[in-house]
Amino acid sequence: MSVEVCRLSHLAPQSAQRFMVGSTAVAIVRTPDGVFALEDRCSHADVALSEGEVVDCSIECWLHGSAFDLTTGEPQSPPAVSPVAVYRVTLSEDQDPAVLIEVTTEGDPA
Repeated sequence: MSVEVCRLSHLAPQSAQRFMVGSTAVAIVRTPDGVFALEDRCSHADVALSEGEVVDCSIECWLHGSAFDLTTGEPQSPPAVSPVAVYRVTLSEDQDPAVLIEVTTEGDPA
């Protein structure tokens, strides 16, 4: 099931924004390579990744500096060692595309 979280025009380039999809906090990240969605919780310190810095195709946790790959959720630097969930993103074909996140009925990653 896909859920619309926002319109593409609501996302600033090279930045992240937090959205709630059901009871799950999701960081939506817009880069020149596309739009990505991942769990908005660092696997090391339980802080919001959406408050971190977006660099290339990764997002860096603001607290301890762990960077996570936007496509896989895998940590690219310590202290995090566990990945975060990633969610499939599609864009509608409207003039201002809707950002749709693929979720299961339980809110788990697709």
